[in-house]
Amino acid sequence: MSAKNNKQTLDVNDSIAKSEAFITKYKKKIIIAAAAIVIVVGGIFAYIYGYSKPREEKAQELLGIVMQNYIMKQDFEHALKGEGKTLGLQAIIDKYASTDAGNLAYYQAGLCNYQLGKTKEAIKCLEEFSPKGDNTVSAQALFALANCYASDKQIDKAIDTFKKAAKATDVPALCAEYLFQAGVLLESQKKNNEALEIYQQIKADYPTAPLCSRQQQGNVVMDAMIDKYIDKLSK
Repeated sequence: MSAKNNKQTLDVNDSIAKSEAFITKYKKKIIIAAAAIVIVVGGIFAYIYGYSKPREEKAQELLGIVMQNYIMKQDFEHALKGEGKTLGLQAIIDKYASTDAGNLAYYQAGLCNYQLGKTKEAIKCLEEFSPKGDNTVSAQALFALANCYASDKQIDKAIDTFKKAAKATDVPALCAEYLFQAGVLLESQKKNNEALEIYQQIKADYPTAPLCSRQQQGNVVMDAMIDKYIDKLSK
């Protein structure tokens, strides 16, 4: 490989930083959006279906308190551990893991652990979470899990999970972003042909995504970001 190509090839740490960049940049919005998806007026969760079961109802109530009091305020420590008589996510999981609300607590616990830098704990929680067919939550959970794998240097798992996240959503911008992160990690492994295929797929399948849009700075129209990556690997 030439010195030029060596310079262009991303090392693993740079790639991991890129793969985490999106969730890091938007982590507040992601956490709040995730909570907003499952909280509606009266503390009833649109994601949960077992309304008539006492254990389910109790788990919903406890999870709602954690989300409103801690997660929405980004108090991740108390969200996990609880405070006083308020149960945290871990206690909800321990007592109500078999309920839908307990399942959702795994997802929220994974996000909280990730925000606190507890990557291995986050992985355990996110691997336990079952999406139950909800595409929005499923894609977010897979994306968070992929970032955790990347942070934990489990690069192959991260790549596969980014791809799964892309398949789990029908939002073009997110599909493109998730696949892009997989491509960046493939570059870190010097699998440039595979990375190029992904970048070309993004350009072909998601032309309206920000990654594929040309940006204008003043009177100058800049190439789309994805074109730069395609050109780099096509040389």
